[in-house]
Amino acid sequence: MNLTLFLSLQKWYNRYMKTIENSTKNQLNNQEESIEVLQNKCALLEQENQELSAKVAWYEEQIRKGAHQKYGASSEKTPDDQLSFFNEAEKAMRPNLKEPDLEEITYKRRKSKGLNKNTWADLPVEVIEYHLPDEEESCPECSHPLHIMSKEIRKEIKIVPAQVKIVEHVRHVYSCRQCEKDNIHTPVITAKAPAPVIPGSFVSPSLMAFVMNRKYTEAIPLYRQEQQFVNFGIELSRQNLANWMIKGSDWLKFIYDRLHERLLMETYIHADETTLQVLSEDKKSATSKSYMWLYATGKFGPKIFLYDYTPSRAGKHPKSFLQGFKGYLQTDGYQAYNDVEDVTIMGCFAHARRGFVDAIKALPKNADTSTTLAKEGRDYCNQLFHLERGYLELSQEERYTKRLEYSKPVLEAFLAWLNTNKPKVLPKSGLGKAITYCLNQWNKLETFLKDGAIEISNNRAERAIKPFVIGRKNWLFSKSPNGATASAIIYSIVETAKANNLSPFHYLEYLFERLPNIDITNSKKIDGLLPWSESIPQSCKVPSEN
Repeated sequence: MNLTLFLSLQKWYNRYMKTIENSTKNQLNNQEESIEVLQNKCALLEQENQELSAKVAWYEEQIRKGAHQKYGASSEKTPDDQLSFFNEAEKAMRPNLKEPDLEEITYKRRKSKGLNKNTWADLPVEVIEYHLPDEEESCPECSHPLHIMSKEIRKEIKIVPAQVKIVEHVRHVYSCRQCEKDNIHTPVITAKAPAPVIPGSFVSPSLMAFVMNRKYTEAIPLYRQEQQFVNFGIELSRQNLANWMIKGSDWLKFIYDRLHERLLMETYIHADETTLQVLSEDKKSATSKSYMWLYATGKFGPKIFLYDYTPSRAGKHPKSFLQGFKGYLQTDGYQAYNDVEDVTIMGCFAHARRGFVDAIKALPKNADTSTTLAKEGRDYCNQLFHLERGYLELSQEERYTKRLEYSKPVLEAFLAWLNTNKPKVLPKSGLGKAITYCLNQWNKLETFLKDGAIEISNNRAERAIKPFVIGRKNWLFSKSPNGATASAIIYSIVETAKANNLSPFHYLEYLFERLPNIDITNSKKIDGLLPWSESIPQSCKVPSEN
């Protein structure tokens, strides 16, 4: 083989091998690219699967939560026995426990029954005695007279229905006959009589107090009272009743304003708000929402509960009502309260706990609640409330010391738990929202450590606003802003009276008797009518046994 042919074959061979090598490299590169594409696609699908699973879990949680709100109990108590209903027998079983005998069961059951008859001590007593007829007072054996050996007494509670009567106030007018005879100026003197609560009206202090108490304490709307008055033989239109409520609130406004001044002097106030429908508001539709705000003093101050009607939920309303107040303001976390100046906003651990309770209620039936994070969060809140119950009878200084010693370590552990578990849960889940709420509100939640006079929760305000919510379910709406304002004033007086252990009816009757007959510009006279005043008659007070 000549050299030229050999070189030619060698070049051809090199080109051939290079072609094969390039082809092999291309195949390997294509395979690597295909594997990478498939891996990326698998990762993308896995991520989408996780997102869809999270969405499905969130929707299922919302469905369970909605079903519980519609059909379940409204209580926030979540005892472990309730959460593990189907294995209750196994959990409660105690093989070595001796069974009680029948006598013990009967005694314990009977002991819990009956009435507290000490509450009957202040009731009037009507005695009805039963004797034998004259023809039966002789002994059936020997015919000698019988004598009373003992008595059998049976007590009943008798109800006397309300009675209606007319009261005529007759003012006698006097003159001097001697002056008339001497034909000189004759003085005419009229006997004094108490001023009416509404001049020119037949409504009495007792009738106005009766209607007002039934609507604002017993939640009986005016149209039902109108029907019930027919049973008394009286036809009173609900328009008359409504006018009395508004005009009566004009008198109560003097008490309300004085209570407002006293409220602003406190260093600690609760606040809450709820919706209200007012039909005839300027530049608003009849279906739009208005609001009723509630402001209450703390445990260690005078017991004051004030309602304030406003057409909106804007922050300017609490700012205006609390102008001049300086201290701690405890709320549910609503941002509008941040506009109030010169106050320290406090959080509410009842709201913090409620988030974990809702998360527990939204768990599927087969969830092991003993190991869920929601239960752990709820247990931290329960522990804080358990400690607070032990501080109820302590002074402000003692509560402050005990909280630093026992409650502060629980708070620190709870905060560490929140920070640790926040990345582990879905932000939009019930548990995620509960954790986020606690962390966002933490500076406000831990404020209760600063002063022994303040509370761990805003439950005081929530309990106080509940009577209004119950009443709203019966009368549904207010017709006008004047009616809503009157309702706010009357609810304030009624709830403050109840908090000070006064009977709302008797206290309202007393106010309507006194207010038209005193100098209402004299603050000392008004102070004498406040619910905690020593001058309030005993007839207005509820016996402590009750």
